[in-house]
Amino acid sequence: MQQPPNVHDAEPIPSAALAAVTELMKSGDLFRYNSDNAPVTLLEQEFAALLGAKYALAVSSCSAALFLSLKALNLPRDARVLIPGFTFAAVPSSVVHADCIPVLCEVGDNYRIDMDDFARNLDDVQAVIISHMRGHTSDMDAIMALCNAREIPVIEDAAHSLGTTWHGKNIGTIGRIGCFSFQSYKMINAGEGGILITDDPDLVARAVIMSGAYEHNWAKHKGPHGDNSSDLEAAFAKWQNQLPLYNLRLNNLSAVVIRPQIPELARRVRDGLANHDYVAGRLNSETPFIQVPPPLPPEQRAPDSIQFNLVGMETEEILAFAKAAASRGVKVQIFGHSRDNARAYWNWQFLGEIPELPRTRDMLMKACDVRLPVRLSRAELDVIADILLSAVEDVKNPPQAYGT
Repeated sequence: MQQPPNVHDAEPIPSAALAAVTELMKSGDLFRYNSDNAPVTLLEQEFAALLGAKYALAVSSCSAALFLSLKALNLPRDARVLIPGFTFAAVPSSVVHADCIPVLCEVGDNYRIDMDDFARNLDDVQAVIISHMRGHTSDMDAIMALCNAREIPVIEDAAHSLGTTWHGKNIGTIGRIGCFSFQSYKMINAGEGGILITDDPDLVARAVIMSGAYEHNWAKHKGPHGDNSSDLEAAFAKWQNQLPLYNLRLNNLSAVVIRPQIPELARRVRDGLANHDYVAGRLNSETPFIQVPPPLPPEQRAPDSIQFNLVGMETEEILAFAKAAASRGVKVQIFGHSRDNARAYWNWQFLGEIPELPRTRDMLMKACDVRLPVRLSRAELDVIADILLSAVEDVKNPPQAYGT
């Protein structure tokens, strides 16, 4: 069998970024507020245009974007914020950081929010964060209908969903605020970094000031297409000196690494989806013991990894499957069995009392995660699929010993 590919490295950064970094290093101008057209400012304008939003604010991480989004909503202390039970620990952490209380709801075997449990929890919350975890979109039509009827603001955690659409509309533009990540294992890679988008001038003005636009640096933030916006200027004037500064700014060096990758996004989305669907097709058709959940009909995904459930396996077999795949060179993360996994809600001990979510727990104990970088070739994808299928064979159809 061919050697398994390295799935941990991201795509190379485009060469245009190297030239931009060199020019920036020569100038030493890394602070975003030293000019009106700094790289971070240009990134914000380009990203907002890419997604079809009016405003964008680049910050130090997606976690920072989520935190600032909650603060920008001006929620009262101890406001209850509904989040899915399957997400990354940074999401409940951002809620705690914003002096709010996370409320967890169930997630089903397809990695999407259990809408019945979501609806049951809505009457006692003041905001909602929808995590499109690993790029899997929950039923945004139902979610928005329920939340709009109660006037509950929705924040989209789209860290894994840059390039995903719902009914043709970009994920991150459906709720009041959308938050994205530029961490290395995302479609656009700056090592670290994040960005939030919104059409609400008051929300973005509050977020800009709290992100660290001290004194009148907020004046360098413009409206759509870089123009002056009377609504935005009025909002900045309203909140001047009224809000704390958390200093969560992105720097120009990160921005010049990000900007040349924006034109690459469409290709990465196309290749990532093709890779995912090819491997999913093989796994679903060649063994009854692996099930890759299909997308919801309105969803067009942009994956760079694959998630699947192990079917008809006991705990010992699940662990044996992971060990067999690892011995052949493919690391399979089983969310509920990976020690101290930050995506298993029972490890969020900082919450204090941990709720019991039996449906989510059952899913996490059999849900597997494997990286599929968009740069992989068809031959490399076949190696990964072959290894996963062979690991299943080891567990469910072990070779018989003959003779004595």
